[in-house]
Amino acid sequence: MRIALFSEVFLPKIDGITNRLRHTIEHLVHDGHEVTVFAPDGSLPEHGGAEVVRIPGVPLPLYPEVRVSAPDPRILLHLLRWEPDLVHVVNPACLGLWGALAATLLRIPIVASFHTDLPRYLPDYGLGFLEPAIWPLLRRVHGLAHLNLCPSRFTRDDLHAHGIEPVGIWRGGVDTELFHPRRRSVEMRERLAGGPVTGPLLLSVGRLSHEKNLESLLPVLDAHPEATLAFVGDGPARAALERAFARRHAHFAGFLRGEELATAFASADLFLMPSCTETLGFVVLEAMSAGCPVVAARAGGIPDLVIHEETGLLYDPRDPGELLAAVTSLLQQPGKCRFHARLARKRAEESTWASETRGLVREYRKAIAIAATGRIWPRIARLVL
Repeated sequence: MRIALFSEVFLPKIDGITNRLRHTIEHLVHDGHEVTVFAPDGSLPEHGGAEVVRIPGVPLPLYPEVRVSAPDPRILLHLLRWEPDLVHVVNPACLGLWGALAATLLRIPIVASFHTDLPRYLPDYGLGFLEPAIWPLLRRVHGLAHLNLCPSRFTRDDLHAHGIEPVGIWRGGVDTELFHPRRRSVEMRERLAGGPVTGPLLLSVGRLSHEKNLESLLPVLDAHPEATLAFVGDGPARAALERAFARRHAHFAGFLRGEELATAFASADLFLMPSCTETLGFVVLEAMSAGCPVVAARAGGIPDLVIHEETGLLYDPRDPGELLAAVTSLLQQPGKCRFHARLARKRAEESTWASETRGLVREYRKAIAIAATGRIWPRIARLVL
């Protein structure tokens, strides 16, 4: 089929959404589908055999990595000329909204996917007062879709509770050949630690921002001064975090990608995920695939991946004692670490990008079938009303 993808962010930006899109596009094209991507100006012009139509925009003040795009007639003209079988808007906010409106006018089936829990992010940026207004907006935008998708059961239930229907699950996958335990490396351990490693090496991977709850890891280092915590990634809170962790054994390694990132996961002794706002948590799945035992907050979509006492350990993010107890139990019991790593790897092997993309195509066909029975004006009315 012909698929038009709209995304508010795209390569070369590095985050969970661009990682998801990169692999999905490659597998869609490999399976014989045609893909065109609509993305903000500054994106790569092509990826994996898919053309990228770049739409001008301006940086969002509080989140400059995201660009705000005005309505652009090229969207409608390109869709008219190319005649896609389906339009998929990823995390629709601005560009995705214009894509959904254009598809609605052209009677093209629409799938919308929800990946970033914006309402839960707002308090960390001092904008919690906006939360009551965000859900009605999301409900109107997602109401244009014939089918909505999200990465986890927790997020699906949240969307249902706020009146967004129908909702299916598109978890996304992991490259199990790239993220593999055999990549463990002494050289990478020293790079992550910023020098010789004399104790356990703990790892955190992701955007360095306040909503990731990274300062909650401070008591872990206080209780285990022999351990080193490596932060992989960057973001607006890096300077504040560097100050907070200055007196502990912590090292900020910056961005890693590809084989270097996979080697980092395989080379650490524990992976820590304290964030409470993840709709899924790709880095958790990558750690599991690389055989790195996971300790994660019991929040958001993480429990879809980590089964407590099987594929890792979960803790109540409101109880710092549970986090410390989980880390301590694994550091003191190497056999328990190996047990969780083995089960985690097995779970990751069930979530390859090839299988997840085939599941996505089944959802696309479901949306096309739903669209064949629907009408245009009730969906436009849901946006206005």
